[in-house]
Amino acid sequence: MVFCPLYSGSSGNSIFVSSEHTKILIDAGLPGKKIEMALNKINREASEIDAIFITHEHSDHIKGVGVLSRRYDIPIYANQCTWEEMAGKLGNIKEKNIKIMDSDYVIINDMKITKYNISHDAVEPVGYTVEAENKKICVATDLGYFSDEVKEAISGADIVLLESNHDVQMVKFGPYPYNLKRRILSDVGHLSNDDCGKAIVHIAKGNCKRIILGHLSKTNNHPQLAYETVLSVLRENNVELNKDLCVDMAKRDMPSECIEL
Repeated sequence: MVFCPLYSGSSGNSIFVSSEHTKILIDAGLPGKKIEMALNKINREASEIDAIFITHEHSDHIKGVGVLSRRYDIPIYANQCTWEEMAGKLGNIKEKNIKIMDSDYVIINDMKITKYNISHDAVEPVGYTVEAENKKICVATDLGYFSDEVKEAISGADIVLLESNHDVQMVKFGPYPYNLKRRILSDVGHLSNDDCGKAIVHIAKGNCKRIILGHLSKTNNHPQLAYETVLSVLRENNVELNKDLCVDMAKRDMPSECIEL
């Protein structure tokens, strides 16, 4: 399998995952042209994409979905509530490409894509795990908190893209209006750097050896701050970096390293 965050951050999100016979995107939250360019940078083509899976209807996750589906005849998978909420934002989509994900998982060729519930201020937000060739990838962003369902989804994963969205003090003393600050810090908001670190402490008890920090806020975080905060939490809990697991950072404005499993 190949895993590559094309973009990850509050400005837009899209993740590429492939197996021997299948290529998918999880979200496409930037203009279609930018998604195409990112795929080209990792020597892939948008025309090769077999499906796009949507986590939730916020614009930083769906901005380019309609364009890509129309241009390359790509099916779009989302649950019923998410489809109802985002349909008017995508433009015209061919009926055959409207895929209601009403079961827990979908199998496309040699790939199994499973959804799980997350806590976020959207109608029915989900995360996804992707399995193929005896490997498992988990995408866990837009988490209000690190729930038992998220823990279960991550169990057995070889690699996890985990949200490290904000520094709590930067949110509290930053420029956002009070209501937005409350939303970000709530159980239907985003996972802070500290809570991300605590989540990784839990993950380190299992077999997962690689964590990618993602979905950083442009206003309320910095990559180095997120990394150092997580590292501090790991040290406090006797988790040794590069021994117990590796922690990397997804890039905001360009494709990250392609990871082969």
